[in-house]
Amino acid sequence: MSISIIAFILLLLIAAYAVNFFYKRNKTGHTDQHNNVNVILLEQHVWFYQNLDAEGKRQFEDDIRFFLSHTLITGVDTNIEELDRLLIASAAVIPIFHFKKWRYYNLREVLVYSDSINHKFESKGHAHRNILGMVGEGVYNNMMFLSRSSLRQGFHNKTDKHNTAIHEFVHLVDKSDGDTDGIPDLLLDKRYVLPWIEMIHENMQQIAKGKSDIDSYAFTNKAEFFAVVSEYFFERPELLEEKHPELYKMLAAMFEVE
Repeated sequence: MSISIIAFILLLLIAAYAVNFFYKRNKTGHTDQHNNVNVILLEQHVWFYQNLDAEGKRQFEDDIRFFLSHTLITGVDTNIEELDRLLIASAAVIPIFHFKKWRYYNLREVLVYSDSINHKFESKGHAHRNILGMVGEGVYNNMMFLSRSSLRQGFHNKTDKHNTAIHEFVHLVDKSDGDTDGIPDLLLDKRYVLPWIEMIHENMQQIAKGKSDIDSYAFTNKAEFFAVVSEYFFERPELLEEKHPELYKMLAAMFEVE
């Protein structure tokens, strides 16, 4: 083999490596900007982070870096700011914070709209826009859709028991066993499945009778019940423990919160 052919082959190999490197970097969104987490913004906007000790905060920051380096965040009709990325990553980390090896293998990209959307993914002036967040299915599998205004409101209002982004990431946790059914097999020991289902039904009956402070959207189905009460659990844990001690105890066991 001549020297010129060997040189040509080497050039091809180098080019292939370079293309592969930049493709992977762009696909995952991994850039140097994710290496430095703005802890000032976290302290100002993420109460979960505020309540961690020094070691916990370092872990939270590491988890955010990992999430941002493996997940695309794309603004559809709005510009994505550093705060938006940190809030989305925080919402992803909070439900799985106590699971050291948890990864969202069922998420590739988060699409962010300025406000609510409809089922045609239309925003700004279109009719029937009542979707603040959604986990994609079918051709939209491995994708999440979020309202930017709802994302920020969820972290700004610390008393309303609502956080759209956490709600959607809990759906992904639920979906990790293959079904979004409100029964997260990976979090529930088999002996607790029936008690959990019974707890869901009991609380749904109280919601239907107007005798519960749990948001009525939880009455939709078991999957929405799990996501709604998880919002409540992470947003107002003390209140949930006071008003629904058994429900709090079950969720604390699921999310391994001491």
